[in-house]
Amino acid sequence: MTDNSHQFDQWIRGRFCSLNTSLEALYWEQPDRAQTASIGTSLKQALESEGREIIEALLHEGNTDEGFDSGFDLLGNVGLYMAACRRHEITEPSREQVSPLTAASTLAMQIGASSGVTPRFATAHLTTHNRAVDGVYKRFTDLPDEQLFVDYNTRGIFGYKRAAEALLKILPLGISHPVAAELLFSAQQALTDVQHTNQILFEQLDANRFFYSVRPYYKPYRVGSQVYRGANAGDFAGINIIDMLLGLCFANEPAYSQMLVDKFLFMMPDDQQMLRDAMRRRSFMDDFLDATEQQQKTTWYQHNLSAFMGVCDQHAKIAVQHHDQLVSKYIVIPSTSMGTEHLDNVTASGPPLHVLINALEKLRDRRTAAQRDDIRTRYADMKRLRASLDNAL
Repeated sequence: MTDNSHQFDQWIRGRFCSLNTSLEALYWEQPDRAQTASIGTSLKQALESEGREIIEALLHEGNTDEGFDSGFDLLGNVGLYMAACRRHEITEPSREQVSPLTAASTLAMQIGASSGVTPRFATAHLTTHNRAVDGVYKRFTDLPDEQLFVDYNTRGIFGYKRAAEALLKILPLGISHPVAAELLFSAQQALTDVQHTNQILFEQLDANRFFYSVRPYYKPYRVGSQVYRGANAGDFAGINIIDMLLGLCFANEPAYSQMLVDKFLFMMPDDQQMLRDAMRRRSFMDDFLDATEQQQKTTWYQHNLSAFMGVCDQHAKIAVQHHDQLVSKYIVIPSTSMGTEHLDNVTASGPPLHVLINALEKLRDRRTAAQRDDIRTRYADMKRLRASLDNAL
């Protein structure tokens, strides 16, 4: 890390965080907490100018080629700065053709292009690749609500990753291997941990604090002339690897594959490679369906299919939990009391709220193998597999 990079990192961890926290305190006192214009002007000016000065020094310094980890960390710092400027409406993509944060955009595009990732901050910058110093990792604010959100998002992501890793280990073994059941049980336990993590988040995270003081930092913002959607907690390969290896979602289904395409550059390069590989794999569900007629009375089939169904059921429980608890409590319900002038900017992914909710409902129903006529789900196939367990001798 160069002196300028170190200075920037220290600024992000200290002064930057303090400025954002002070601004959030001012917004929270307003009758309309979504109205941030003309509030804390001097703090906003300090945020923009102090960050710009350090970034200009970094840009003048040039590409130090210190490797992916250093570059990715620096991209995260630049991205946090740009996201904060967007949150405080120092920049706003609908009123601009090109980002006014010229130096930050240039540096972000340089690092993003050379690293193979999107030129803005991604989920990994605040979760799986967020280095702690003396027990404290990087955040936008010092608000306990933000720390709680990031803490449990990070735990949830690692839980999904553990489940995906267990499933991937089955591929070279095959579904009839004696160890396959143990790996399926490991995946189920990891997903149970995710469900527990989500429940703690649901019970402890204040909905209004999240909606008004945490969520706004995840909005889309412009880098150069291009608007990039906000970081999403699902921007990692694990959850989609689970979807496809279980056979609940299809890489060749237009809506699902479009979601995968949209998230590729928001993931770490190794995650990108893992996801590409998973997209070409045959699902375990199809393997079990092929074995049903001839093998359903065998010990391995009964034992391993039971373990497989346990993973599917646990994955479904989390899908319902996420949509019916978290999305409802932290986005849908708070948005009902928001002024109509603010509704266009509610979602981090860009589309209007009703479009996002519709897409999330379909994703939930794919993961739960719900009975639907308008989208492809595995309802009939799951019913057939359950029957092969119930009817087996």
